[in-house]
Amino acid sequence: MLPPGPTPSLLVVEDSDEDFETVEEAVRSAGLGASPHRLMSGDALLQWLDTTVVHHPMIVLMDLNTPGIDGREALRELKADRRWRSIPVIVMSTSANPRDVEACYAAGANAYHVKPLRYVDHLTLVTGVLKYWLQQVVPSTLTAATP
Repeated sequence: MLPPGPTPSLLVVEDSDEDFETVEEAVRSAGLGASPHRLMSGDALLQWLDTTVVHHPMIVLMDLNTPGIDGREALRELKADRRWRSIPVIVMSTSANPRDVEACYAAGANAYHVKPLRYVDHLTLVTGVLKYWLQQVVPSTLTAATP
């Protein structure tokens, strides 16, 4: 759980240390100036949003296979809640299963990427995704509304 304070621009729902370190390296190497904040599960994301957030994060990078409430269920719940539905959610998963891809888009994912096996390819993908979403997209200015 993150301490109270300013809402981070980048939330990362990732239980793999290696994959989170790749996100951190992508942020550093691209000079994005963002501070990725890690949550280990969908449960943690939903709880954190409900108890901590006043302003939306710019994006959420979401792994599908996390303990507890996984990324699939967290995505459905996040996009079903009017307070959070405008937050862009980018799924980053090892699954290339068309059912996962279609289910995520049907639930409201803004993008779905299959994590490459090679580190350099994964780093290149994450860097490109973060540059696009943090530098080129105009973010929502909505604040979290109470239900």
